[in-house]
Amino acid sequence: MSGAPGSPDTPDTPDGADGADAGSGAPGAIDDLELPGSAPLPDELPPMPPDDPADAEREPLLVYRGGGVGSRREARERALALLYEADAKATAPADVLAALPLPAEPFAADLVTGVGEHQREIDELLGSYARGWSLERMPAVDRAVLRLATFELVHRPDVPTGAVISEAVELAQQYSTDESGRFVNGMLGAIAADVRT
Repeated sequence: MSGAPGSPDTPDTPDGADGADAGSGAPGAIDDLELPGSAPLPDELPPMPPDDPADAEREPLLVYRGGGVGSRREARERALALLYEADAKATAPADVLAALPLPAEPFAADLVTGVGEHQREIDELLGSYARGWSLERMPAVDRAVLRLATFELVHRPDVPTGAVISEAVELAQQYSTDESGRFVNGMLGAIAADVRT
């Protein structure tokens, strides 16, 4: 019975298979396959670089709640963009938030909502400290940064004063004029001295 299953003449494999067991190390096994022109994979990955000590002092990541993940710095940056948009469109910050296709990060949304709810109070406070400047004459980015930081100084006592001012100065330096960092620092320093005592 030549050719019958189980006979020495016919291997017990499906048609077209060569009888090699995949993964067994036998010739023709899948582990031996290499793609043309590809380098073999390393047996282990290189070690990770050492942790940066500055990372330990950075603020923790926000918890994901549907709007994205990021640091408080990124949330402030997002809030700044939304406040700038509201100012440029002469619309309420809440309307800008409502028009977003995805919800903003919780911290960014809290900042934008807070500025919108207290904008009259914030603008009066900024006007009283801006010697020789009206709020309307300030660069729009400076105005948005100052509103954001003033809201935090007055209504978010859980956020350290240094963090508020430092972040605001960095945002002003990054997105506004060369003199904006010093201007924002001076304004917020004076406001903080009065409202955070």
